[in-house]
Amino acid sequence: MRTLNYAARGVDEATDVLAFPIDDQAHETGPRELRDVFICPEKATDVTEAAIHGTLHLCGFDHETDSGEMLELQAKIMAELR
Repeated sequence: MRTLNYAARGVDEATDVLAFPIDDQAHETGPRELRDVFICPEKATDVTEAAIHGTLHLCGFDHETDSGEMLELQAKIMAELR
């Protein structure tokens, strides 16, 4: 995961989840073709939540630039699964 994170984001450390879309709409919102969600179980506190998190990124959400919408939706999905 550390190698993937460095190659994709230039961050030289492991992370819990990385998501890679098929299309090249890195800075656009809206629907995207889904591709891969990589999860590092050693870093993820909840693998299901990490999968949801990565999938939301593939759907165009970005918690680093939104006003909390992505994490709110993530919490709602997790609550519905429980």
